[in-house]
Amino acid sequence: MIYSIQGRLVEKNPTNVVIDCNGVSYFIHISLHTYSLIPSQESLRLFTHLQVKEDSHTLYGFWEKSEREIFRLLISVSGVGASTARSMLSSLEPRQIMEAIAAGDVATVQGIKGIGAKTAQRVIIDLKDKIVKVFGIDEVSAPKSNTNREEALSALETLGYTRKQSEKVVERIVREEPDATVESLIKQALKKL
Repeated sequence: MIYSIQGRLVEKNPTNVVIDCNGVSYFIHISLHTYSLIPSQESLRLFTHLQVKEDSHTLYGFWEKSEREIFRLLISVSGVGASTARSMLSSLEPRQIMEAIAAGDVATVQGIKGIGAKTAQRVIIDLKDKIVKVFGIDEVSAPKSNTNREEALSALETLGYTRKQSEKVVERIVREEPDATVESLIKQALKKL
């Protein structure tokens, strides 16, 4: 097992980096979250996960240990492969994924590209207890406005807007005003849709 890699950053792309360690260059797959945290300095250290398959050895790199742990938990779920886990970590912050799983928020997990309803439910069922235990997240620490958010989304769907279209707008509003009422969420969303 390769725990981490430290060396000189040779190449940095949104999906991968190349790190030179004493003359050996490693191609490492990363999430957009890790990409956003990598500084433009020359020396770099990433925590890694090595996936060994019959036909390949693939390295995944993470800026934070906690992101690697979430990645490992996600790939332990049946139907979630490494590329799906990486796209989940690219779509949402690791903390958002943990909170969505701890809260049983199927809509947030399902909102990630490539995740269907059944996979989202399986992820939550398989990982809820582990996330709460490993990361010490209280189930109650889920966003309070979750019910307001859901009610607003349902109302917007009834008005003819697609869920995906509405979710982005409502999420933005909730981030700016965490205590917004259902009515306020709907009114503001209608102005932006």
